[in-house]
Amino acid sequence: MPVLTDLTTLLASHIDALVDADVATLSDGESVEALHRQLDRLEAVLSRATAAFSADSGHRPDGAYSAATWLATRRHLPLSSARRRVRLGRALLHMGVVEEAWLAGEIGSAQVGAFEAVYTPAVAEAFARDQKQLVGYATDMGYKAFARALAYWAQLADPDEADDRAAAQFESRHFHASQTLYSSWRLDGRLDPIGGAIFAAELGRIEDEMFAADWAEARARVGEGVSSLDLARTYPQRRADALVEMARRSAAMPEGARMPEPLFSVLVGWETFRGRICELANGTVVTPGSLVPWLEQSWIERIVFDTPSRVTDVGVRRRIFTGATRRAVEVRDRECFHPYCEVPADQCQIDHIEPWSAGGLTTVDNGRVACGFHNRQRHRRP
Repeated sequence: MPVLTDLTTLLASHIDALVDADVATLSDGESVEALHRQLDRLEAVLSRATAAFSADSGHRPDGAYSAATWLATRRHLPLSSARRRVRLGRALLHMGVVEEAWLAGEIGSAQVGAFEAVYTPAVAEAFARDQKQLVGYATDMGYKAFARALAYWAQLADPDEADDRAAAQFESRHFHASQTLYSSWRLDGRLDPIGGAIFAAELGRIEDEMFAADWAEARARVGEGVSSLDLARTYPQRRADALVEMARRSAAMPEGARMPEPLFSVLVGWETFRGRICELANGTVVTPGSLVPWLEQSWIERIVFDTPSRVTDVGVRRRIFTGATRRAVEVRDRECFHPYCEVPADQCQIDHIEPWSAGGLTTVDNGRVACGFHNRQRHRRP
């Protein structure tokens, strides 16, 4: 105990020095990243210690029901946060490589939590075999790409569990709409990945229409210097109005009108034959079985790269990416090209890698997905 007391006292003195330091000396990118790395390392130590405290029943002398309730009470935490701390510490007992990477600050609690979520006795052998490779994904990829890779690994390691989880997600769908005391309405619900993607896409489409209308109204009222602060509605208000508009449009649909069919994009390439790709356009990994109920009412889109099967480089002398050329770039890139951006392709523009003004062609090879901000930023630079 004296050794630990000395260590925590030393740690506290260093943290005191950081607290007293001029924030300007810590505000550069290198310092911010270094601080986050050390925080991740400290969280790893804390999680190990908390799990050991739980295993030793250190909470019992105080009459606490569990280590999590003890921690939540002593540190004034939500019980869910305290339970997560204990759970992550226990998970490290089966994840030696993950533990090493966390203690080194190469990954954080978000990645460790993802590993803990997929680890079950059924995948223990496969996890032990692939742990080093999975940690490599966590350290080399952005979190979104890492989560996709881990989801695919979990599907292949235990296909039955993946199918059961997908079925449970679908069965647990629900929606509640209840009127409150003063007649406003409270909404709450849960949708499965496919149903949720259909809902979110249509809600987003209507919201985009409303944003364009709000922006045009604000520009007419304020002038060219308009900003988001001048818009008549806030973002949450606009989404609420978009939801009501969905209902209004549904009520206006003629009886017997043709319903829109879902479109599934199937990505086919060498990696597909070596492994498995099955995800929605928004990047959500789904099981093949979860798509089966939709197949009778959906369209299948085929975009083949690097073969003469389909010509996608149409209109090479056009200024704007349209049609098959645009769609091919969207499916290939999935999101904005900038490493600090994850705006999905359907909300982006298609940018010429070699600028049109310099003779760049409007072809798939010379196109990339770029959000409006990073597209404008690129062309503003010398």
